[in-house]
Amino acid sequence: MKQILIFCGLLLLMAPGLFGQTVRVSGRVTDAADGATLPGVAVMVQGTTIGTVTDINGDFRVDAPSNAVLVFSFVGMQTVEVPLNGRTLINISLEREAILVDEFVVIGYGIQRREDATGAVAVVGARDFNRGLITSPQQLVAGRVAGVQVTLPGGAPGDGGVIRVRGGSSLSASNDPLIVIDGVPIENSGVPGVRNPLGTINPQDIESFTVLKDASATAIYGARASNGVILITTKRGREGTPMQISYSG
Repeated sequence: MKQILIFCGLLLLMAPGLFGQTVRVSGRVTDAADGATLPGVAVMVQGTTIGTVTDINGDFRVDAPSNAVLVFSFVGMQTVEVPLNGRTLINISLEREAILVDEFVVIGYGIQRREDATGAVAVVGARDFNRGLITSPQQLVAGRVAGVQVTLPGGAPGDGGVIRVRGGSSLSASNDPLIVIDGVPIENSGVPGVRNPLGTINPQDIESFTVLKDASATAIYGARASNGVILITTKRGREGTPMQISYSG
C-alpha cells in the first residue's frame, strides 16, 4: 500500500508538467523585403503532421509542445525552422529565394518545360546562323533546321526564297509557312506590293528563328499554321547594358 501511495503521488507531481508541455503558439509572418504580410504560409510542427496556414493577415495559431520546432515554408521563400523554447509568440520574416528552373518554352496556350513539349520546335540563334554574304533572312537558316527546306532566291531584285516545312501538302493551295515577326503574323499571301515579306528585314537585325514544325502550331495560330510557323525575333536594346556599335561594310 505504501508503494502504491508513493506511485500515485509521483503521478500527481508529474501531471502539471505533462499538461504544461503543449502551448498555444501564435504570431505573424511577413515578407522581409517589403514587410507585407504573407497569407497561405505553411506552419508545421517538425516531425509531426500538426500544422496550420496563415490567414489573409499573415497570422497563425497552432498548438505545439513547448520544446517543438516550427517550420515555415512558402513558395518562393526560404524555409525557416524556429525552435519555440517555451515561447508562445513568434513573429517571423521570410527571405525571398531565387529558384533555378529548367529551360521553358512559351507557347500560345501556356508554358511547358522544354523536355515536356511534345511539338517539334527548333530554335536557331545568332551563333548558329550561316556566315558570309547574306542578302535575305532565309539564307541565315538554310540547311540549319532539320525538316526545313530553303530554296534560295534567283537573284532578281526583291526576289525571295521558298521555305517549306516538312515538304508541301497541297497541289493548288499555298504551302508557305506562316511567318510571325516579333509577335505580328504576316499572312501567307504576303504583303501587298512586296514580293518577299522577309525582304523588309535587315538580316543583321535578326536575333533568332524559331520553327514550329508540326500540327500543334494550329492550336495557336489556327489554319494559317497548317504549313508550319516561323517565329522571327529581332534584336533590341536591353536595359542596363552598355552601348555597343558595330560596323559592317
